[in-house]
Amino acid sequence: MRERIKTIQFQGEAGTIDCALDWPDEGQALQGWALILHPHPLHGGARDNKVVTTMSRAAVQQGLLAVRPNFRGVGLSAGQFDKAVGETADMLALVEQFTQQYTDLAQAKWALAGFSFGTAVAAQLYSALREQQRTLPQALILAGPAVERFRFRELSLPEDTLLIHGEADEVVPLSEAMDFARAQGLPITLLPDSSHFFHGRLLTLRQVVAQRLATLGLTL
Repeated sequence: MRERIKTIQFQGEAGTIDCALDWPDEGQALQGWALILHPHPLHGGARDNKVVTTMSRAAVQQGLLAVRPNFRGVGLSAGQFDKAVGETADMLALVEQFTQQYTDLAQAKWALAGFSFGTAVAAQLYSALREQQRTLPQALILAGPAVERFRFRELSLPEDTLLIHGEADEVVPLSEAMDFARAQGLPITLLPDSSHFFHGRLLTLRQVVAQRLATLGLTL
């Protein structure tokens, strides 16, 4: 299967949000969509990060249109890094604009995923959507969770949140991930000997994400 990649721009509080759209193969029925958020913008994080694109491929394989935005100050996206506050507001705007533009997906199942810094935005975006009584994603996936490092609000996460962490994570220590999982009352999926960027474990990561997305009841 060959994914079809296009670009699109939405408008956030700081201006342009530049996004890549990964479409399923032309012969595959579109089942829904996924929003996948990248790591720290000041440390090279961008939408083409290998962990992000790996999760995107898992989504596309399940028939989901994967949306990969660049956060503020990355690529063609406007603004400056805002410690997840502005980024979360931008993603709220993106979700609204996306569902207005792609009306056929407005009522479809969707998934929200993030890696590293992206987990902080994803977790707080989910909580804001729930607070505003807006349509929630049916899956929340957090890989290499660094949520507490950038948390600015109370969290309200689903019980079936998928936490994925590398045992040998050199950026977010396992103890930090465990503290977060314990505080949220969530199980954690541990990849033995894996680093923060899942070097040599990307295929396993892809399989774990695909398995979670398969539980949405999507059929290919």
